[in-house]
Amino acid sequence: MSEPPSYTDAVSAVPLNLPVFQFLRGKRIILASGSPRRKDLLNQIGLTKFDVIKSGFAEDLDKSHMSVYEYVQETASQKALAVYKQEIEAEVEPALIIAADTIVLSKNQIVEKPTSAIEHFRMLQSLRDDDFPHRVFTAIACVAPLQEPVYPGYNLQTHIEETQVFFAKDVSDEFLSAYVASGEGKDAAGGYQIQGKGALLVDKILGDYSNVVGLPLKATLQLMEKTIFAEESESEEA
Repeated sequence: MSEPPSYTDAVSAVPLNLPVFQFLRGKRIILASGSPRRKDLLNQIGLTKFDVIKSGFAEDLDKSHMSVYEYVQETASQKALAVYKQEIEAEVEPALIIAADTIVLSKNQIVEKPTSAIEHFRMLQSLRDDDFPHRVFTAIACVAPLQEPVYPGYNLQTHIEETQVFFAKDVSDEFLSAYVASGEGKDAAGGYQIQGKGALLVDKILGDYSNVVGLPLKATLQLMEKTIFAEESESEEA
């Protein structure tokens, strides 16, 4: 009979004692995103030692020829692959690259980051006045080099997470104007940050909270495991 679990002196700054974190210990991990929110979310699960390299992918895919799912998935994949191709010949090659792309969908239209204060205000008004929740999609893409020399030399895995967000109907225009003036949501898709003052705009959500922040943590951990241990899984299935 195995020993029951016991507490250690370590707290949240240390990753859980799981095979994926054991494998990554001392190896190079890259977050292919300049988002401070995604950096903070990885810190939250104990990943604190990683490089941040913003992808040079232009993010200019033609939305008119793609579904929302295809668009966000392909954008995240291209972000991850751009950094992989840039860093794979580095002195210390990465063991794992994590990329993500988050979009907001309202009235079947993708809601981008606001480009002006007026647009920002009208964007929040529209989200508040909509009879239906808006939907937040985050695509995660993980890339790991293969141990065996098999084309294309890497394993790419993706996942798309969806969360529905209901804005509070009793939020006044005065409040929206004050929120816009705070500048908090100007760099966020949908024009708000749920982890900040933007929480005051929200009545409820259905789904993963961290997805709305920018990186669904449970799905990210599962995708990391799937990417890193893919060769083992395939050999077991064979």
